[in-house]
Amino acid sequence: MPAPSTLFDKIWDRHIVVPGANGRALLWVDRHFVHEGSHHAFAKLASRGLKLAEPKLTFGVVDHYVPTQGVLSQASADIRRMVRTVEDNAETYGFTCFGHGDPRQGIVHVIGPEQGLTLPGLIINCGDSHTSTHGAFGAIGFGIGATEVAHVLATQTIWQSRPKRMRITFSGRLGPGVSAKDMALNWIAELGADGAQGHAVEYAGSAVRDLSMEGRMTLCNLSIEGGARFGLVAPDETTFDYLRGRPHAPSGDAFRRAVEDWSRLASDGDADFDRDVTLDASDIAPIVTWGTSPEDALPVTAPVPDPERLPQTKRQRARESLDYMGLVPGRPICGTPIDLVFIGSCTNARIEDLRAAAAVLGGRKAKVPGIVSPGSRSVKAQAEQEGLDRVFRAAGLEWVGSGCSMCVGMNGDTVGEGQRCASTTNRNFKGRQGRGARTHLMSPAMVAAAAVTGEITDVRPLLEGRA
Repeated sequence: MPAPSTLFDKIWDRHIVVPGANGRALLWVDRHFVHEGSHHAFAKLASRGLKLAEPKLTFGVVDHYVPTQGVLSQASADIRRMVRTVEDNAETYGFTCFGHGDPRQGIVHVIGPEQGLTLPGLIINCGDSHTSTHGAFGAIGFGIGATEVAHVLATQTIWQSRPKRMRITFSGRLGPGVSAKDMALNWIAELGADGAQGHAVEYAGSAVRDLSMEGRMTLCNLSIEGGARFGLVAPDETTFDYLRGRPHAPSGDAFRRAVEDWSRLASDGDADFDRDVTLDASDIAPIVTWGTSPEDALPVTAPVPDPERLPQTKRQRARESLDYMGLVPGRPICGTPIDLVFIGSCTNARIEDLRAAAAVLGGRKAKVPGIVSPGSRSVKAQAEQEGLDRVFRAAGLEWVGSGCSMCVGMNGDTVGEGQRCASTTNRNFKGRQGRGARTHLMSPAMVAAAAVTGEITDVRPLLEGRA
């Protein structure tokens, strides 16, 4: 009888091409996404006269640099060149590209799932750290560097070391106004930015099972902010229902057979994890960050922490973070004035995220400016069919195109120096959204609450009496 196995190990073992020493293995890659930043890898191929090993398994996207306001022809020469290079490489090497003029264009970690390219049991690579998002489908997704991108392009394989396995179980149920974003920021605050370092994290428990696929993607997306290399959720009926009918997913009898196989992708009941953590979802409140790391997070009802009460090893960084953020220890984080809001990114720009924000904004006016950038053109079209764009515009926010936008500020959408932004993104590092920008991470509903009050606000009272 085979030894009990975790979900991660089952997928990993299926993909070993050549076993190596000390837990290393050459793994087969099922999907490889490339974007504007992948041009270095293609240059390596060109210099060696190499072709793509499997063009049908490579997919190009334009998301980091693509303009969300205005048209590409009005963008800088550098941005036009970055976007054009991806599309040119697709034509040269013969892979599919969801380019700037494609109605399927969007953020890679949004369009992969919505196109049915992300499927249970796959190994998925992209030159982007938040590729862990795809683990929400019971896949192994992880970001890789330029040299590794070139290796995958040329061989459709990658060398990796098997990580330790960790399970984070969320028992109980989330309360009103609390989301997957709050679950993620909660565990990262509890365990630290290195709390899952060297581990593949499997999310389990009733609160995880209750999440939609959009929520599971948010949870897995943020795994690396807690030090994990991978984040996974075992596939179930919620997964299968989401995938049914997607353009690149199996169809008909092939889909039925695939579901039979996917249903076996779960950790065995007596499988061993190197670390097991259990959290009660009912204890989680809406979360907001106060510092310059995702671990600097606390309930919106809590005061700004005092560095002198933190462990010695964290005090200096906390002092520097509070100085950068312009916050005073001991004062409530709730009520902190903000200058603008951003709803978007691969973390929170799917249709469910836009609905959550619109539920707060409906019939209300924003006191500060902001932009809403849907995760893909498909999400944008659906939101407009549902009238969500009218809600955002009526509130006074800008409804813009699809792309990474203000998350990383590569396309010109940035936060001004010294400005404070309530953001649905995944990182609050110094300068992440622009030089001197002050970023507070929170859920879409919390960002909407901040918009209508002009300050960091507990969203729960604003949701009372609303569906």
